[in-house]
Amino acid sequence: MGSVRLQPHPFTLRQLQYAVAVADSLSFRKAATLCHVSQPSLSAQLAQLEEALGVRLFERDKKRVLPTAAGQRLVERARRLLLEADDLQEEARRVGNPLDGTLRIGIIPTVSPYLLPSLTPALRRRFARLTVAWVEDKTEVLTRELAAGTLDAALLALEADVGDVEQDIIARDAFFLVTPKGHPLGAKDTPVTPSELRDAKVLLLDEGHCLRAQALAFCTRARTHEQEFRATSLSTLAQMVAGGAGVTLLPALALPTESRRADLDIRPIAAPTPHRTLALVWRRGTPLASALKQLSAVLREHYPDTPPARPRGPARGR
Repeated sequence: MGSVRLQPHPFTLRQLQYAVAVADSLSFRKAATLCHVSQPSLSAQLAQLEEALGVRLFERDKKRVLPTAAGQRLVERARRLLLEADDLQEEARRVGNPLDGTLRIGIIPTVSPYLLPSLTPALRRRFARLTVAWVEDKTEVLTRELAAGTLDAALLALEADVGDVEQDIIARDAFFLVTPKGHPLGAKDTPVTPSELRDAKVLLLDEGHCLRAQALAFCTRARTHEQEFRATSLSTLAQMVAGGAGVTLLPALALPTESRRADLDIRPIAAPTPHRTLALVWRRGTPLASALKQLSAVLREHYPDTPPARPRGPARGR
């Protein structure tokens, strides 16, 4: 282990916070507002920081503020130092009870409406003093916020690019073929093969949803035709399919809800069945790792069972 400098440092964490605020807002006035100080005070503290480091961090004139090349590098290091300081403070606060307080956890929109209604009461029963603040967004946004420290963890599909994180797998969520009632592809109970799907008109989610990429990879192999319409949610996909616009793939997690809302036929897909791997992920080295592992254990325990291949209703003519 390297030796620790014991002499006083010529700068403070607060000065580093000012530098990061200016770099993010590109404005001394906005940074001062964010940091709840006067602009002259912030400017004076940044001048002291630049003098202590011997480097000019920002170019500024009456019209704009820009980080210098050296300033960009040093601000990123300052950002990491501040994140470590936050982790130190959080670890000290949670020594007594790591599940006492608030956890900010990201979740992708193709999971949240199908899992949170049943999961939230279970978490409340298990961890009475814990508040989970769920943040719903696409994977790219959540991983960026996780790395920045604004989220403690995120519930994502590992098939997407989630970065260098620790993970605890929750479930393997298989995809099913979903068709309108009476569609030839929905008339059988046997698993559908890629050859049966050739030239099928398929509806998929819009760009930015990780589930789109996973479904698209399977559909490309099956040589289907993607329709021009792209949905922003799985509910929209299901309703469009029920209206006869085409067929789609839905994850097992969404089937109970969407099959109640829309008149659909559902078929399993032959092996190797496309799927996504849902996991709780968090930053390496976070002091919350132990608490997050306890949380993921509850997620696994209350994750819904895989639905049957086809919702059973009154028999229909073939």
